Amino acid sequence: MAFTAFDLSGKVALVTGGNGGIGLGIAEGLASAGADIAIWGTNAKKNAIAAERIAAYGKRVHTELCDVGDEAAVDAAMQRTVAALGRLDGCFANAGVAGARMPFEELTAELWRSTLRVNLDGAFFTLRAASRQLLAQGDGGVLVGTASLAAIEGAPRNEHYAATKGGLISMMRALAVEYARHGIRAHSILPGWIRTDMSAEVQASDAFQSMISKRVPMRRWGEASDFAGIAVYLMSAASSFHTGDTFLIDGGYAIY
Repeated sequence: MAFTAFDLSGKVALVTGGNGGIGLGIAEGLASAGADIAIWGTNAKKNAIAAERIAAYGKRVHTELCDVGDEAAVDAAMQRTVAALGRLDGCFANAGVAGARMPFEELTAELWRSTLRVNLDGAFFTLRAASRQLLAQGDGGVLVGTASLAAIEGAPRNEHYAATKGGLISMMRALAVEYARHGIRAHSILPGWIRTDMSAEVQASDAFQSMISKRVPMRRWGEASDFAGIAVYLMSAASSFHTGDTFLIDGGYAIY
């Protein structure tokens, strides 16, 4: 008998920040495995382009213009998403901002709070809305937060960003324990150096490119498509007894 645990037919997944970068890589992976997809983003044009790519897999796709840092907007978007797609089986809280790098002693309260607003408050609002829906359905599901390698390594001049991602990991572990009895699993994904718009500035640096070529054992940048496989696994029945984990997708950077 064929192994079918990775078949996501009939499942619905929400991906915030799913209109580009890692989020779109996750969304395309899930759609290719059979899931219908909801994409939340703040750019209507990017949402439409992403929707076309998802529709090419023959799956239903619903998009929302949603600022995840706005509590009321998140709750309303969740209601419309469920109304459009009928249910929710997985939520990937992926939306985030990098925040400008600067010496810690010069870090402003404004930048600190604006980074937390999206990366941590936004994840909280999204995951809370998703958990309410999963609990109401009563048949389990999965919650996934996109954290970062910055959460577990020293990230100089990036303390505000690192703090949000470390907080997200702690939240996902707590959710894994709290909701395990309901069949709801929770995990964190920790990207390393990935070729996306968020990393465009450092990609443009010859010195940084040289560092990556020497420092990443796989000798390349990660790509958005590198997150498709882990997303399918976490959404699927293949991971039904797996919860509370942190998945480093970094080409071996953290262990080298």
